[in-house]
Amino acid sequence: MVSPRFSASGHLVAIGGAEDRTSDLEILEKVFRMAPDDNQEVAVIATASSIPDEVLPEYEAAFSRLGASQVHTLGIRDRQEAADADTVRLIEQSGVIFFSGGDQLRLTNVLGGSSVLKAIRQRLQDGAVVAGTSAGAAAMPGTMIYNGAAADALRKGAVNMTFGLGFVDGLIIDSHFLERGRFTRLMEVGASNPEHLGVGLGEDAAVIIHPHGILEAIGPGHVILIDSRDLARSNIAELAMGEPVAVEHMILHAMVDGHGYDVGARRYLVPDELGALLAERR
Repeated sequence: MVSPRFSASGHLVAIGGAEDRTSDLEILEKVFRMAPDDNQEVAVIATASSIPDEVLPEYEAAFSRLGASQVHTLGIRDRQEAADADTVRLIEQSGVIFFSGGDQLRLTNVLGGSSVLKAIRQRLQDGAVVAGTSAGAAAMPGTMIYNGAAADALRKGAVNMTFGLGFVDGLIIDSHFLERGRFTRLMEVGASNPEHLGVGLGEDAAVIIHPHGILEAIGPGHVILIDSRDLARSNIAELAMGEPVAVEHMILHAMVDGHGYDVGARRYLVPDELGALLAERR
């Protein structure tokens, strides 16, 4: 498996979508509580969304309720705005940077190579929390899924992939995973890219990607892992586009809140093991 490149100091949080934004705020509270102690400012980026004027007030209200000292709502609709010095400054002073859902291709198209993206990467290195939901989660890795049928994606070429935002390598993240039946999407990805760990996020579920290579499931839903490193055989290289793919020996894990996974050791962690390992690596 590719050794994932993890941030030097900050945490990534990938959310499967449809997280609670009005009631208990379980996942958003955990995101906010991981912010540096001396920085309670939050920047919410709605570039992926087609309805930023509806999405941004919801997150502003949620993070304000959680105790944010300031919530900066950033639509960032084009590459000119992604180069704006004032926007970069707001990113640089935020302890939490949050990406809304929408279209991950819009995210990479608008932010790719921009001053805003460089600033976010630097904030992650410096210890800030970078979180995203739905498309905002799927775009986090160096390689991202951006299209592919849910019903029968275990066919050669059924899943489209391109470069993501580059916050972490070695993982492929898919959102709305259980609710939209996307198992075959990550199976097709695993057949063609066995070194990448597939991470399928159910709705109202999330995974914390700790700086030292530990994944931690949070929220009331499931986090599914598809590990293809020990794939025995697959016919994908011999197929024409659209033909069904055979795979032998993919490994699947289903994590719930408090469970984890050591990516380097490829080891499932129950809560006691996760807690001890996180304490050891702090």
